[in-house]
Amino acid sequence: MKRVTGIGGIFFHARDPEALRAWYQRHLGIDVQPWGGAAFSWSDDEGHPTGGTTIWSIGAAADAPFAPGRASFMVNYRVADLAALLQALRAEGCEVLDKSDDSEYGKFGWVIDPEGNKVELWEPPQGQ
Repeated sequence: MKRVTGIGGIFFHARDPEALRAWYQRHLGIDVQPWGGAAFSWSDDEGHPTGGTTIWSIGAAADAPFAPGRASFMVNYRVADLAALLQALRAEGCEVLDKSDDSEYGKFGWVIDPEGNKVELWEPPQGQ
């Protein structure tokens, strides 16, 4: 079974998300959108779009979106078959969170790595 197929997103939380977003926009040229992040379109070596995106987003630390993880960031990994991967991770003794989501954006599940970081696993909707 293929497990991770790419990175779907990188999420930070910050004490002052507005200021941090402005810093990234000004100094690194990231096109921060009103929703608090940017979407980087994937392309091949010649610059032609390949149909995927990686999300980059900064939210408020007070919201504690990465609990029970302890880090100020979370990486979202694309996976081909979320249910099968979560089952395999449980069988391997990993700390898989009971909660999962299934929405118009795809299926989401979470596992805690050995350092206490919350890792998001994302199966995109069909066709993405």
